[in-house]
Amino acid sequence: MRKKLSNIAGVTLIEILIGILISVVMMGAMFTSYTVVNNTYSQVTDRAKISTAGRDVVGMIMRDIRNAGFMYFNDNIKTSNEHIPILITKYVNFSECDKIDIVYGDVNYKQGRTPAYIYERYKITYKCKKSTIPDKTQPQLGGGGYPPIDAFAVYKKKVKWNNTSGRWDDPTTDNNDKTYDDQLVVDYVDDMIFNPVDEKGVLINPPPSATNVNKDLIYKIKTVDIALTVRSTKNFFRNSKIRDVFALKDSTRNKKKTDKYLRDTIIVTAHARNLGME
Repeated sequence: MRKKLSNIAGVTLIEILIGILISVVMMGAMFTSYTVVNNTYSQVTDRAKISTAGRDVVGMIMRDIRNAGFMYFNDNIKTSNEHIPILITKYVNFSECDKIDIVYGDVNYKQGRTPAYIYERYKITYKCKKSTIPDKTQPQLGGGGYPPIDAFAVYKKKVKWNNTSGRWDDPTTDNNDKTYDDQLVVDYVDDMIFNPVDEKGVLINPPPSATNVNKDLIYKIKTVDIALTVRSTKNFFRNSKIRDVFALKDSTRNKKKTDKYLRDTIIVTAHARNLGME
């Protein structure tokens, strides 16, 4: 009996502790690997999100700029200074970004109506407003709530010309399903820039308007350079440091911000293919 008992193998306390230690080390290594992979995936996802958001907006603006100045052959709407195909308003301080107004013609056709074709004129506006998203990383304000984040939001608006009143209708009261008041397009924007360029590739500065020194160049715009800088919605980098936000062809407009955000600047050229055909 004693011989049988002495041959029974067992596990000592030390061996159990060693096994637990090895398991903990392995689990720690697995967790570390998971954390690294997950953080890398999150960074790639965040980078893709801001890039996609910026490119979608720029693509939308490009399509509208291509329509600038378009009119049907028999369009009988009298053109005025309110109908400048591309009107760019440059920023005046760092509390704004550029604004662009795009005007084009359309037609309303209804069979059996006299006249069957009614020509219309529309204006699309892209502009920035200060973002209203609360920044919860900042201390609360005295009356409660948080200050807004340090960023812009891009809005789009579409209005219709009223031949009777000789002005642009208010989209909130015109009962037109084609028009709308300011609609949020994208948030977390650092800057939006528009630069008109002539047929020789020369920047038109200041952008032509009905009253400034370049008024004769209103229909000489061949392309519009667009730059849109979008930032991540949350901290991307581990450390906070000074980050440059470069403007397009204007070094005085460059900004420096100290934070942990990732930024993506999309720069494209939109062809104003309908200008110069009046």
